[in-house]
Amino acid sequence: MGSSLLLAGALGFSSSASAAYPDHAIRLVVGFSAGGTTDVVARIVGKEIGDALGQPVVVENRPGAGSNIATEMVARADPDGYTLYMVAVTSAINQTLYKNLRFNLVEDFSPVALAVRVPNVLVVNPKVPVNSVKELVDYAKANPGKLNFASSGSGTSIHMAGELFKQLADIDVTHIPYKGSSPATTDLIGGQVDYMFDNMPSAWPHVEADKLRALAVTTADRSKTAPNLPTMQESGFPSFDVSSWFGVIAPKGTPDDIVTKLNEAILAALAKPEVQQRLEDLGAVPAKTTPAEFGDFIKSEVESWAKVVTASGATVD
Repeated sequence: MGSSLLLAGALGFSSSASAAYPDHAIRLVVGFSAGGTTDVVARIVGKEIGDALGQPVVVENRPGAGSNIATEMVARADPDGYTLYMVAVTSAINQTLYKNLRFNLVEDFSPVALAVRVPNVLVVNPKVPVNSVKELVDYAKANPGKLNFASSGSGTSIHMAGELFKQLADIDVTHIPYKGSSPATTDLIGGQVDYMFDNMPSAWPHVEADKLRALAVTTADRSKTAPNLPTMQESGFPSFDVSSWFGVIAPKGTPDDIVTKLNEAILAALAKPEVQQRLEDLGAVPAKTTPAEFGDFIKSEVESWAKVVTASGATVD
């Protein structure tokens, strides 16, 4: 009898705690440095979650190991709804790229919601004497081994886009990985690297400021942000279709009612015209899913990127 009462009390406390959620600040962890696309999207979405739930959402940047440090940290956090993760396509790629991960993206998290999809854009330092994808390929072939391309880290979609381009164009270029899109872009602007496939939100302001030159977007369709910019497919690579995505996940075991509250807050935010406009101005396309739909999406992304990683031969121990 005593144990039954104790169990009932514990269940009652749990239910009450969930009902009161949130009663203090929520931490939204980002696996990359401040200023990159993951960080930008996290701050937009985080503010809206905080406004909807009445508690501040604090974005915490934990860059390193292609975002795996942050991912593992959140996987091991208490499943109470107060530690969330802004997951990116990178994590789906890492599941195959890294051989000794101490977490499983599909099994160790509670999916909350997909937030946005983001096209990548091929940008070059303005001093590189090219104005189109074809000219870049021709220049690289005329100067084998001399060009290098940056990425936000080994195994990111930005890196994989670069490797795919290298394979399809059959060019001899060198990959230079960085700890995030922001430092990579800084060196690209400074001329330390020659080109990169960056996310549209972080790259486009530099294009508009004439600090970078855009050659093409990586999605099958042109971007609303840059309707005059051709796609990689239009530029001679008919199979090229790469995009990034960002969403919110929580540690496995986070109560369903808390996950539902967070999902509803994100969907409400994405339904706001001003939020949609801000995201679209950055080149991001809002996406809306249930937690279950996002879980299925993550699983399919892990499976599809496994094929790309395997074909590229890339691996990290």
